[in-house]
Amino acid sequence: MTGFAQLIEWKTSRFDEVDKLNDEWRERFPAMGPTRVLVCSDRDNPGSYVTMVEFTSYEEAMENSKDPATSEFAEKMAALSDGPPVFHNFDIVRLENRS
Repeated sequence: MTGFAQLIEWKTSRFDEVDKLNDEWRERFPAMGPTRVLVCSDRDNPGSYVTMVEFTSYEEAMENSKDPATSEFAEKMAALSDGPPVFHNFDIVRLENRS
């Protein structure tokens, strides 16, 4: 196994504010959180997004979840979202990168 990933499905009509929140968060906590983040908008469903976050391990992800700063981020994100997020948890069994 090469790590842990979480896919988060979410909706918002305020994407620019979400994007700003993410930028501000990264400035405040540059070393905290996942090792990789991929945010995608759903072409076929405007206002719908998925975020894939990657951690080196499940344990690291759970430690991140317990951090009060993560709870603060989740609360701010919820205020900008159009409904609750849906989480999917994955063990990474293969990872390929193309340059």
